[in-house]
Amino acid sequence: MNQLDSLQFREVMGRFPTGVAVVCARAHGSAVWGVTVNSFTSVSLDPPLILVCIDRAAASHDKLTTAQTFAVSVLAEDQADIAKRFALEPPETRFDDVAWRGASDGSPVLEGAAAWLECETNGVMPGGDHSIVLGRVIASGCSDRGALLFFAGAYGRVVT
Repeated sequence: MNQLDSLQFREVMGRFPTGVAVVCARAHGSAVWGVTVNSFTSVSLDPPLILVCIDRAAASHDKLTTAQTFAVSVLAEDQADIAKRFALEPPETRFDDVAWRGASDGSPVLEGAAAWLECETNGVMPGGDHSIVLGRVIASGCSDRGALLFFAGAYGRVVT
């Protein structure tokens, strides 16, 4: 695909509104890692499976794709600042001043999220410039908060 086609593809896909989530894991029992994603979806109800796509160029790619477990925090409509932080800031400072709690495996679940899932890694597959991580959901929860959306390069919220 040439550069013009890539830009057009990005523009076209930007017209599909998506939710925004942060994928987090604890590496080697201590350090925590996380990255913003909007390629996240359910795959199966039985067994409960989800997938997330992580950019191979992301600084935390290798830590997240080799983790045995991870957590997904679906961001709430007022958490655009967290989405930007986990997309743009250096991995070492992403958790500074961000409230989170450890899931049963220690993976960070961000406080105030609209929903969360704790997963066991069930496979990692190549997907072009991303890695596709399949996770088996072992625990989950949700709040009554609205979800953060991403559309045409901007953050928004669901209006009902």
